[in-house]
Formats: sequence, structure tokens, C-alpha cells
Amino acid sequence: MKNFVVKTIANAGALAVAIWLLQDITLTGDNTGRKVLTLIVVALLFGLVNFIVKPVVKLLTLPLFILTLGLITLVVNALMLMLTSWLAGVIDVSFHVEGFWTAVLGGLIISVVSWALNVVLPDED
Repeated sequence: MKNFVVKTIANAGALAVAIWLLQDITLTGDNTGRKVLTLIVVALLFGLVNFIVKPVVKLLTLPLFILTLGLITLVVNALMLMLTSWLAGVIDVSFHVEGFWTAVLGGLIISVVSWALNVVLPDED
């Protein structure tokens, strides 16, 4: 359970950095508390997408992973971020990613920040 909470906090932090750095990734809310709640919901949604969809996409694109020496990971991460944005729109959460290239850059930022936070934060159960 503690591992789940740590990963969710790391996802939320990484998403917050991407939102802060990129103007085309938006998260809106009436006040700071509402924005934090929305960020946590988006982090949970992003974690769920990465847990369920990403392994299937990686398996289906395995030849491209080999052919591009793993660079296709940037595209897969962008697609996971865009899927999270779409799902957030479906459940009426105010999070949006505008465009594929913004998603690529956002996915890169989220990957780096999430990795750094997972190194720093404890993850034992």
C-alpha cells in the first residue's frame, strides 16, 4: 500500500512539473485545494493507464522498440499522456494536453522527474 502511495505522489509531482514547464498542458481549478485534488486524480488516472495499457502497447510495438533502440518509448509515453488527457475529459476532470509534440515533451519531462522522485522517495511496503 505504501508503494502505491509513493508512486502516486511521484506521478503527481512529475505531472505538476510538466504542467508548470509546458503551457499547453493545463490543469485548472477554482482554488489551490481543488487543483491539488485534480492533480491527484490525474496522477491516479495516469498510473492506471500506465499499469493497464502501456504493457499491451509495449508488447504490440516490440519490433519497433528493437528497431529504434528504444526511442519509440518517447512516442508510447506521449500516447499514454494523451490517453490520460482524453480520459480526464471523459470523466470531467480539468486536465488537458494540447497536441502530440507537447505530449512527447511532457512525457519526457514526466519520465525524468518521476524517475528522480522514485529514487529519492522510499518505496518499501
